[in-house]
Amino acid sequence: MTAPVNLLGMPRTDLERWFADMGEKTFRARQMMQWIYGRSVLSLDDMTDLSKSLRDSLDNRVGFALPEIQERQDASDGVIKWRLRAGDAQAIETVFIPEEGRGTLCVSSQVGCAMDCPFCATGRQGFNRNLGAAEIVGQVMLARRELAKSEHGMVDGPRISNVVFMGMGEPLANLRAVIKAVDILLDDLGFGLSRRRVTVSTSGLVPQLKKLADASNVALAVSLHAPNDELRDILVPINRRHPIAELLAACWDYARIANLRDVTFEYVMLDGVNDSVEQAHQLAGLLANHPAKVNLIPFNPFPGSEYRRSSQKAVDRFRQVLLDAGIMTVTRKTRGDDIAAACGQLAGKVSNRVRVPLGGKMQQGILQ
Repeated sequence: MTAPVNLLGMPRTDLERWFADMGEKTFRARQMMQWIYGRSVLSLDDMTDLSKSLRDSLDNRVGFALPEIQERQDASDGVIKWRLRAGDAQAIETVFIPEEGRGTLCVSSQVGCAMDCPFCATGRQGFNRNLGAAEIVGQVMLARRELAKSEHGMVDGPRISNVVFMGMGEPLANLRAVIKAVDILLDDLGFGLSRRRVTVSTSGLVPQLKKLADASNVALAVSLHAPNDELRDILVPINRRHPIAELLAACWDYARIANLRDVTFEYVMLDGVNDSVEQAHQLAGLLANHPAKVNLIPFNPFPGSEYRRSSQKAVDRFRQVLLDAGIMTVTRKTRGDDIAAACGQLAGKVSNRVRVPLGGKMQQGILQ
């Protein structure tokens, strides 16, 4: 028997095509999306404006599978982390970060990561596979439902106002599924988020960045972490394929095509590695007079890491150099570190690791 199709992973155009292939009118796709995303209904029996005959026809053909929760952890600062099953002996992690006036959900796009950045717990885990669009969208659906729960049932709870592809994995190495998920996040019949409230992060896959610019105009974050190629080759090994000058040129093109006010550059602060005043001046030289914003991220330790967090004094000095150069720069507040939910700490569980050469291709679709 053919496995049911998980409709959570289908953007509107795909869903319309799927219903048309069934001999149904395309408005059925809009009805279905209103039930799934507008009303959070995942049972055909409750979709009352679909005819009984259609529901019977769909019964064995479709599903609305959400990821299975293995563990939930609540941090002292309100951050929530879910560990979700992603197949046999595999797990991914999804994090909700509540803030005043907004709620950000950090989603994963892969089981593990092949980018091999040495300061990141996910990179230390290795890589197993890409997530499907349904698995990515499923994280958002699951988090929304979980946040609405209380001991008394469903109530108004924290809202997901922003979604960032900054969890486990390199989103642009799973571009096709990520674009489908983004389409659903932005669709008025999907989650209805503004394009400025959806952010895709990358370590620097330049060819895929150009494809993302053609397909979407969401916010962009780039894991830079070093002001020169010599150091970035070590901290972000994909730099050996796509050095800083090539990456930045692609970023400025993306900002122009997507009409962005700025590109966010993530810079983890590593004591004695990339946090000197001289390196701050190098970074300022790269970004000044361009649509750039810098997030300085205090390093979040994890078991086996060889790096240390920069002192607050070093972070403040570094930030001031960038501010003096006219570059908007903020120091990110560490959130959720008591449950290993902070930036760079997501590890999940990755087994049966697949070795992927940086910049290469593989059968499961990475880097295509």
